[in-house]
Order: sequence, then C-alpha cells, then structure tokens
Amino acid sequence: MERSNVRKIVVAGALGAVSAVMAVTPLGYLPWFGGASLTIMHIPVIIAAVLEGPLAGTAVGLVFGVTSLVRAATAPVGPLDPLFANPLVSVLPRLFIAAAAWGAFKLFRGKASPIAAGFAGAVGSIVNTVLVLLALGLVGAEQLSGLFGVDPGALPAALAALALSNGLVEAAAAAVFTSSVVSAWRGIESVRGKARLSEEED
Repeated sequence: MERSNVRKIVVAGALGAVSAVMAVTPLGYLPWFGGASLTIMHIPVIIAAVLEGPLAGTAVGLVFGVTSLVRAATAPVGPLDPLFANPLVSVLPRLFIAAAAWGAFKLFRGKASPIAAGFAGAVGSIVNTVLVLLALGLVGAEQLSGLFGVDPGALPAALAALALSNGLVEAAAAAVFTSSVVSAWRGIESVRGKARLSEEED
C-alpha cells in the first residue's frame, strides 16, 4: 500500500474518532448567547477533506452522520433529536460537506493556504447548515412548525432566519478552527520534511 494511502486512512480514522466523540459528548457544541449552542461537529470532516481530499473527508462525514443518527435514536435529549433518527437528516447531508470544502479549498490552493483553509471551513459549514435545515423541512415540517410556533407556510422563513442567526456564526467558527488546524499541521509537516532532508544529507 502506498504511503499516501496509508496516510489518508490514518488521518481519516483519527478525525473520524474525533468526530464520533464530539457527536456523543458536549464537546461538539460551543456555548452561545441566550443559552443556545453552536455546533462544531462538522469541522473534523472539513479538516479531513482539506488535508487528504474528498474521499477521506466523506469517510469522516459518514462517521459523523451515523454517530448522530445512533445518538438521536438511542438517547435523544432535545425536541429535534427524533427527526435526526432519520438518515435523510442525520447522514445524507454530512456526505456533501467534504466535497464542498475540498472544492472551495482547491480554488485557492497554492496561493494562500490559511485563507484557503478558512474559506473551505466556512463553505463546508454553510453546506452542512443549509442541507440539514432543508432535510428537516422536508421530513419534519409539521413538527418544526409546532416547535417554532409558526404556520407551515411561514416555516421556510423561520428556517432561513435560523440559518442566518446560527449558521453564519458557525461558519466563522469553522473558518477559524480549520485555518488554525491546517496551518499547524502544515507547519509540523514542513519541520518534519526539513529534518528528514537534513538526515539524508548527513
């Protein structure tokens, strides 16, 4: 097996484990104003896509989605959790995060890596938010209307407001985290590469 393939498997496995832990513990959420929380559970998916490509990222996205489904089905804690027991809500949207993030990163590759990684983080986060809300609207319109206290016809506006209020902040957080982690990883790789080169020259 080629070294690059081994690396992809190792990185995907490590970030998949991180994603699973975040999905089943409070570590996947950041406290926000008014008692609300912002999710950062999709960030390992984005980082995997930026570092190792869309296939590795999609593998981590699958872990994220399946873990979310299992938690929603076996230990629901919020009013929306029963809806996440549907794989169309919990799994399917998460399979598109990596491709979106990787495509966004490719637009800047070779020009400004920290900015490219941050942009990928924001795009991946927005795709996650939009697709999950769309799926929720499709499979649980009645429940959501009751939860938000709006008529079914006003539900799209309510979901759009939610996407703007939480989604944009989550995108900013994803941009910062992704840029920081990817930059640190690249820095470590650069130091290792120089050390290996120095050893070969000695």
